[in-house]
Amino acid sequence: MAIAPTPVLRYETRDRKAYITLNRPEVMNALNVEICEAIAEAVHEFGNDRNLLVAIITGEGGRAFSAGMDLKETAQRDRGDLQAPAGRVRGARAAFEEMANCRKPIIAAIDGYCLAAGLELTINCDIRIATLQSRFGLPEARRSLIPGPGVQLSRHIPMGEALLILLTGSHVSAERMYQLGYLQRLVPDREALFKEADAIAEEVLQCAPLAVQALKRIVKVGHSLPVPVMEQMAEPIRSAIERTEDRREGPRAFVEKRAPVWKMR
Repeated sequence: MAIAPTPVLRYETRDRKAYITLNRPEVMNALNVEICEAIAEAVHEFGNDRNLLVAIITGEGGRAFSAGMDLKETAQRDRGDLQAPAGRVRGARAAFEEMANCRKPIIAAIDGYCLAAGLELTINCDIRIATLQSRFGLPEARRSLIPGPGVQLSRHIPMGEALLILLTGSHVSAERMYQLGYLQRLVPDREALFKEADAIAEEVLQCAPLAVQALKRIVKVGHSLPVPVMEQMAEPIRSAIERTEDRREGPRAFVEKRAPVWKMR
């Protein structure tokens, strides 16, 4: 089922990939109720479409991936001008949860400011690429706000570095985030950004989809577990993959010197 069209987000599919583009460039792709709900719907659609195996999420305009929550909307809510005061919170939570729970790989292609809830979107992605001009930050404390997924940043970079970002609200360069391991690729410009994102997506597509999804689940769930517990958790997942047709197809294709044909069963 196709997602409902909306001007604040573009959802395109081609070559087994989904392209999700935040489309509010006039406000640096700030996240309001409408765009949060659209993100949640797009990620849900991607996750349930058997023809799609990897997604790339980005922001329109080149100034920002996303500068964070729409604080004008927040102020309207605080004044009681919005009909659904909790709508913003539900919308953001839905977007974050859909991304966090998606079993398929999501690549963040970041160009420009990636701040607050915008950075939190990328925390819930699996692979992150950014242009040199990009800037990162969690400035919520400067507005007496507490980040949601942003507090998980210490799972991705050293705790002291995460606290420096959280407690000062200051911006960090893309180069520094790359040095800290938050970014997996750093590219010179927007053109190179999309080229690199597509190249990584194409490499993902060479792999067995069920194996990729199993690996993502094992790593995401087991990341904070002790090794023996992680191994115990992973064993039934490995066993399920072992019983698939694709598990036999991989070695057979290697022996026959041909590309594997994945059936996802």
